[in-house]
Amino acid sequence: MGKAFKFGDDISTDHIAPGRLFHLRSNLEEFAKHVLEDADPEFAGSMKKGDFVVAGNNFGLGSSREHAPQIIKIAGVQAVLAKSFARIFYRNAINIGLLAIECNTNLIDAGDELELDVKKGFVKNLTKSTEIKFSPLPDVMIKLLADGGLVEHVKKYGDFQLM
Repeated sequence: MGKAFKFGDDISTDHIAPGRLFHLRSNLEEFAKHVLEDADPEFAGSMKKGDFVVAGNNFGLGSSREHAPQIIKIAGVQAVLAKSFARIFYRNAINIGLLAIECNTNLIDAGDELELDVKKGFVKNLTKSTEIKFSPLPDVMIKLLADGGLVEHVKKYGDFQLM
């Protein structure tokens, strides 16, 4: 369970990992203290481990800045829920083990308490007593995410073993 922090469409990697702070890329813990501050200056200081980033279309557009999903994960975000993701952001998220779920986020408001079931494919909005369905994640994806992403999975097993 976690609280929803709502963002709109077209949240770029520069909104997520501000370019003016790129000098922090060698200190991701410090960089994570500034996650999404160009979209919401209060986000990093307000969110708690296990909360959700909820967005509209095209989340993570822009450069292939892999620091964007990394600092979201380091900040403690449980998952990013969006109507759609920029392809490179989605791939980077999977590579580092950040859960990124495409679903209809219209029925989620800022502050709503959410619960996620990736195996069954639903987000339960506890505040509104509603459920939002999405395609359940395949076992292979759940295993990759449990291992910490593709990179950690390969480090753990030495090659691409998923079963």
